[in-house]
Amino acid sequence: MASSLPLRSGQRPADSLNLNFASALLALSDDAVAHHRAGRFPEAIRLYQRILALKFDLPEIHNNLGHALGAVGRAQAAALAFQRAIKLKPHNPEALCNWGLALADLDRLDEAEAKYRAAIRINPRFASAYNNLGLLLKERGRLAESTQAFEKAIELAPRKFSYYDNLAAVRSFFAGDRYLKALETAAEDVHALPLAEQMHLHFALAKAYDDLNQPENSFRHLLQANGLKRRQIRYDEAETLGRMVRLRKLIDRDFIRARQGCGEASAAPVFIIGMTRSGTSLIEQILASHPQIFGAGELLLLDQVAGLVRDLLPGSPAFPEMMLEMSSADFRSLGRLYLDKLAQRAPEAIRITDKMTVNFLFVGLIHLALPNATIIHAVRDHADTCLSCFATHFTRGHEHTYDLGELGRYYRHYRDLMVHWHEVLPPGRIIDVQYEELVADPEGVARRIVSHCGLGWDARCLDFHRSQRPVRTASAAQVRRPIYQASVGRRRRYEAFLGPLLAELGC
Repeated sequence: MASSLPLRSGQRPADSLNLNFASALLALSDDAVAHHRAGRFPEAIRLYQRILALKFDLPEIHNNLGHALGAVGRAQAAALAFQRAIKLKPHNPEALCNWGLALADLDRLDEAEAKYRAAIRINPRFASAYNNLGLLLKERGRLAESTQAFEKAIELAPRKFSYYDNLAAVRSFFAGDRYLKALETAAEDVHALPLAEQMHLHFALAKAYDDLNQPENSFRHLLQANGLKRRQIRYDEAETLGRMVRLRKLIDRDFIRARQGCGEASAAPVFIIGMTRSGTSLIEQILASHPQIFGAGELLLLDQVAGLVRDLLPGSPAFPEMMLEMSSADFRSLGRLYLDKLAQRAPEAIRITDKMTVNFLFVGLIHLALPNATIIHAVRDHADTCLSCFATHFTRGHEHTYDLGELGRYYRHYRDLMVHWHEVLPPGRIIDVQYEELVADPEGVARRIVSHCGLGWDARCLDFHRSQRPVRTASAAQVRRPIYQASVGRRRRYEAFLGPLLAELGC
């Protein structure tokens, strides 16, 4: 979700304060905001905290501090900062909306929704609050309400094309659609827009023309959207692909055998891995509909606990080389740390899913630290998977998806790494779930997945689309629908435009 807050310098201190003190506070505030705008969040946080140590009753500084804390992933501290801002200035819709963002990051969704609605009551023309409400409602599966919220945001800010991009995720476009007309009109003078708005405009138009079965028009806008996005991000392809190559060389069959059986025995974790857009959200939604399984979504836990273990190994290199220096006790400690953090999500659940797709990098580590954990690998037609990635505007990460050649090379290295894991781990340790088979035979494949988790079948798994659990992935809207096959073979409509991708995939 995007913040609603336009950054501001600090409030001018009270007239009774010493003039030099007042000037010093203003200078600190200006410096903090400058760091903040430049994305140097730790520096901004330090300066905001310094200002508040000198004078605490500055609601805008608390607000800005919360925004910066949220940007570095400190949602709990951010929520506290926004709470303090509201205590000092109760009817501040921007701070209320930002408080909602922090609460949503903490999975306190009822409270987050309440804060968005409170902000709207104070300022009924607050377009960003409607947009954030729409995103939250989409995650919660309330798609009709989500659509209404995005439409209201567009009504209030018709030149904010990120709102159209968000609307495109929850509704289809049709011939004569007024939103499509607005997008097409804006595209006639697209270069008058800021680059970020140009990107959102092109992503929205690509989705609209795909809905209208106009693949050539759709892909033309996809190329423009992804090109703009690629210019805005940093992606170290050599390091990303090199790590996968090093994993295959370092973690071989002998390495696995020498450390077999040293981890924690719990069977609670269920890892769902693979390329994004390969059916992982559908698999998790099916499993999470089982009364003994809690769907925890995409968790950063494994990466976090690996970092904690590395801190205990002075001078240890980064992953994957750190695995060479880990003892049996280290693997067990990592498993225990992970289980402790996982159990906090759902203490009573028999199984808990972790759908962080990029955990395919950690399969060897998972096997050694958590030898009884379930590992489910989602597989989908390689070109369909990559096309779906290229057609998706991710809110964070997935830097390899915005260039067809880079995307193809990443997929090829991922595929080679998964072949490697199958070769070096015991047979049956990883179950592959083919997306095309799942949509063709939902019950048969779902039964196989549940059985692989060591649980008995429950018919509620087939009613996954009725679940009200929040889903925070690009598939949040799709998993609210019954099984459908429209995405199978999607590549065929676009094959003529996928040359750089198909060349890298070896097609």
